[in-house]
Amino acid sequence: METTQKLAILADAAKYDASCASSGTSQRDSVGGKGIGSTEGSGICHSYAPDGRCISLLKILLTNFCTYDCLYCVNRVSSNVPRARFSVDEVVQLTLSFYRRNCIEGLFLSSGIIQSPDYTMERVVEVARVLREEHDFRGYIHLKTIPDASPELLARAGRYADRLSINIELPTVQGLEALAPEKDSAAIKRSMARLRLHIDNASGEARDAAKTSVISLPGSSVRRAAAPRFAPAGQSTQMIVGADSANDRTILQASTLLYSAYRMRRVYYSAFSPIPDASSSLPLRQPPLMREHRLYQADWLIRFYGFAHDEIVAPPVCGTDGTDTSSGMLALDIDPKLAWALAHRAQFPVDLNRAPREMLLRVPGLGVKAVVRILAARRVRQLRADDLLRLHVPLKKVLPFVLVADHHPGATLDAAHLAASLSPAPAQRGLFDEPEQLTAPAPAARPHTAKLPDFSGPPARIAPADTAPLPTAHSQPHRAPWEAGFEDERHSVWA
Repeated sequence: METTQKLAILADAAKYDASCASSGTSQRDSVGGKGIGSTEGSGICHSYAPDGRCISLLKILLTNFCTYDCLYCVNRVSSNVPRARFSVDEVVQLTLSFYRRNCIEGLFLSSGIIQSPDYTMERVVEVARVLREEHDFRGYIHLKTIPDASPELLARAGRYADRLSINIELPTVQGLEALAPEKDSAAIKRSMARLRLHIDNASGEARDAAKTSVISLPGSSVRRAAAPRFAPAGQSTQMIVGADSANDRTILQASTLLYSAYRMRRVYYSAFSPIPDASSSLPLRQPPLMREHRLYQADWLIRFYGFAHDEIVAPPVCGTDGTDTSSGMLALDIDPKLAWALAHRAQFPVDLNRAPREMLLRVPGLGVKAVVRILAARRVRQLRADDLLRLHVPLKKVLPFVLVADHHPGATLDAAHLAASLSPAPAQRGLFDEPEQLTAPAPAARPHTAKLPDFSGPPARIAPADTAPLPTAHSQPHRAPWEAGFEDERHSVWA
């Protein structure tokens, strides 16, 4: 089989791994001699490096042969799909070839399990070793590790890879036993713990080395040996959503445990996709992609906004027979932060001139960066509604929940239609609609002054304007997508 055929099969098989997902873009190519480059190249995906750069990765499997029979996996041993296998040298040459042509900046490598977990892991590590040691490859490498592999192989993988990941697959042990009987949940957690220990040791040694000065003779140039590196970008994992009956409360509870116990950089949520010749134990339809999106938003609230997982999803409600009668699911029509605010209206309005940072982060529409700008601005002057507009705060979403010098939400906060007024109006898409980018009219020029939304309630008392200059958004550093406010979070994932 030719390398291009293998690449087509193994790059396509790797697309189900969401822990290194591609970002959406329009389809472009250079067919016909126009331009250079293509967005449709097999296996090229975009991820974010630890320093914030958006980079392109060659995302492939070493092989899609697999001895396991996980029911949700298209590469399971009983699946009737074309099979292919790369040699170590083929993956190395592909990576170097794509890199020299400036198509990629790194490699994401996963694999089906062949012969044994140790044999497979050894092949995966060998690819990274050859790239690093024989070709001095300095690009980004993300390796998917095999849970049952020996600790020595995991330790070697961390020496060459920037990030390691082990898929937890399903949020509950029962779900994993039912859908992936060959996989051992205890072995997965044991491997995660080993990786965490290695990462902590490496970062601790680097920190100690930085604090200790080198004593040498005058005039000599003695340097301390560099501390050993081990997966400096940490570890991540992936969870399949909708393949079993686990609700969102269970999923977020499992994610919280993974973040606290194993210090995961990211937990990725991958909506279950029906596969050919699927088992009758699997659902016939995939869950709505909006569920996956809401889980990412809830995950964001846990990691950056100080929410506990049991605050985001309604707690269990015991029925007369002692069973939980609640759905345990996130609302699909509104984001989790707005849903929490509407369910806890007694904690609003929040005074933007006096409230602590923790409470500002709970205001719908205020992201982390917006809160930083508000805290900086209120040190020099009392904030007014016009100031929020200059700080690029979404007024329609924020004003019903906040109090500033010349604005009080009044009865708006208690209005029954508040949730509906803040949610996008549902619209039925036509079956034959043209893509929006082709039919939408050109955007109108942005007016120099924006009109504040009209809110009912008692007349606002106008405070005297302050004369201190307001820190502008231009004085803030450039916002990376994940540093932007929660309301600006893109539905994208990165390695």
